[in-house]
Amino acid sequence: MTVLSPPPPAVAPPAPEPSPEPEPERSSGAPRAERAGFAFAGAALCVLAALLLGFAANLTIVGHLQHSRDQQTAYDEFRRQLALGVAPVGQQTYDGKLLDPGAPVALLRIPALGLKEVVAEGTASGVLMSGPGHRRDTPLPGQAGTSVIMGRQWGYGSPFNSLHELPVGTEIRVTTGQGTATYEVTAIRREGDPLPPTLKQDEGRLTLITAEGRPYTPSGTIRVDATLTSDVQPAPPRPLAPGWIDDSEQSLGSEDTAWLPVFLWSQGLLLAALLTMAAYRAWGRWQTWIVGVPVLAAFGLAVSSAATRLLPNLL
Repeated sequence: MTVLSPPPPAVAPPAPEPSPEPEPERSSGAPRAERAGFAFAGAALCVLAALLLGFAANLTIVGHLQHSRDQQTAYDEFRRQLALGVAPVGQQTYDGKLLDPGAPVALLRIPALGLKEVVAEGTASGVLMSGPGHRRDTPLPGQAGTSVIMGRQWGYGSPFNSLHELPVGTEIRVTTGQGTATYEVTAIRREGDPLPPTLKQDEGRLTLITAEGRPYTPSGTIRVDATLTSDVQPAPPRPLAPGWIDDSEQSLGSEDTAWLPVFLWSQGLLLAALLTMAAYRAWGRWQTWIVGVPVLAAFGLAVSSAATRLLPNLL
């Protein structure tokens, strides 16, 4: 007789695990704030890098290239005026208009230094970026009285960098619309040195002025006085009397009018930096730098070039 085993006890189904409570939704404000902060920080770094590189380039390589280009252009224009007989011989053009700042008025040559520079009208910082400038309230070289020419010591071609090395007796030649005038160096003056003797009515003097001190940190000026040894040329009436120039055209002066272009170019640089950071998130690293770096560099050069006009004009 077969004995049947009792059936196994029924196993109760496991109780369902309690469902986890839904986590509260995280606010997207913090990530958005972080992204905005990252964008502004990146834009600020881009602006700072562009400005620093722009200043370094403008006061060295790019500034020297700009000076060479402007000198070649001014030389061609001055030669054309000499050939046509319309080169200026005073503060006005041949048709009676006041000369524009930056117009070529003379060719300065100092064989002892190997210097050959076109001299422009005016001594503001923007004019001296292209080469030496003639102080507008003084007679042109070759005429009676003291003619003053200023030039930069370190930046933008540094045309007067070796001016302090000129020995007494050195010959200086200056060509204007009236011919070539020759001068002989008589003294090198620094601040506090005695002034040269007063000129007689039919005598002429040339004074070259540049900065003195450590590179890009001028502490004063240095002057080279030279006496006219060639015939004195007649001088037409001068609308600008001595002293009738702006402070920006004085020695170590700066242009306050440059603030507006600095502000406008800075706005463009900031906008370019923000767009660069936005493109970085959308495109990626290499695509952004290929497109953004040239744009930032161009704006950085423009801002620094405008800001350089706020620095001393003999820098």
